Amino acid sequence: MPAHDQQFRDELRSWLIEHPPPDVDIAGTREEAEVLREWQRTLHAARWVGIHWPVEYCGRGASLAQVAVYNEELARADAPPLLGRAGVSLVGPTLMAHGTEEQRLRWMPRILSGDDVWCQLFSEPDAGSDLAGLSTRAEKRGGVYRVTGQKVWSSYARFADWGIALVRTDPSAPSHKGISMLALPMTAKGVEIRPLRQMTGESEFNEVFLDEVEVPVEHLIGPENEGWRVAGTTLANERGASFVWKEQVLHQIAIDLLLQACQRTGRRGDPLTRQRLATSWIEVEIFRLHNQRTLTRLERGEEIGPESSLVKLFWAGMSQRLYEAAVAVLGPDALLLPTDEHAVDGGRWVLGLLASRAASIMGGTNEIQRNVIGERLLGLPREPRTR
Repeated sequence: MPAHDQQFRDELRSWLIEHPPPDVDIAGTREEAEVLREWQRTLHAARWVGIHWPVEYCGRGASLAQVAVYNEELARADAPPLLGRAGVSLVGPTLMAHGTEEQRLRWMPRILSGDDVWCQLFSEPDAGSDLAGLSTRAEKRGGVYRVTGQKVWSSYARFADWGIALVRTDPSAPSHKGISMLALPMTAKGVEIRPLRQMTGESEFNEVFLDEVEVPVEHLIGPENEGWRVAGTTLANERGASFVWKEQVLHQIAIDLLLQACQRTGRRGDPLTRQRLATSWIEVEIFRLHNQRTLTRLERGEEIGPESSLVKLFWAGMSQRLYEAAVAVLGPDALLLPTDEHAVDGGRWVLGLLASRAASIMGGTNEIQRNVIGERLLGLPREPRTR
């Protein structure tokens, strides 16, 4: 590792020792959300939020290697995800590319500080993977858009001040046309937010109902009816390298803890257990090598494109198999919830098992990834389209 990157790692690691992260994994209540908001403010005061943003926008202009180090160190310190991660990772870069100077000056400083929390309002009940099939409409009347429709799978929408929303402004246009992006105030009249309870018992996701919500025309991000192009910037950042690097470290930590748990409980002796543990360790290492190759290519300025689907597909299967192996080799107590005193490692394995089921859906379903690999990498015939 170059000396300047090692210096960057040492600086962050020392800072995290002096400022230990809060013991809150996810914002399930308003009180927990405030703890996470305060944690983001603490990070921001030391310029540890939005490090990949350009210096002129109060970032550090960090390299891809430093962003990878940043995510590694936060994961090793067991730091929770930022409450305002949608704003930092998605909205900020979108405003840099497509926003007006007035919009940047108004929203971007408050995104980094955590004073404004943003959520993403893209997916709809009838338009999940087919984002272009969205039906939420926005009718312009005078100086406002009146937005009506429904969104779903919006992380932290209950605690958000703003939402970055894709809406249909020209219903007569083809599916990928006539879409616009709006900054929608989540506290406006006509916004109703309902939490969605997950298998883990948490409610990170929400469904959002919009009934004639008034959005000033000044909140249009990018040109009207060109929201699909604008959203390309948002989605490119959503599927960027930061996520997979953090997941890599989290899974490296998980396999190490699993080996320790097996040693502690005396479950490493039989050949089948050793084989399952070895397989999981090998897959985590393969995932690390995939990510290292991606980082090297990005640093060379190369486009990754559809090859990212290979990494996403491998990660989804690896994550699910790791936690399936964990509960299999650790025995029935690994399936106990954290509320049970006999739960292995405080119930982390059953929670990981349940949470990993979403890996084959989030960020693009396995079926979508296989289509991309087959059609764009292997040159197979395209799957028939209905639109």
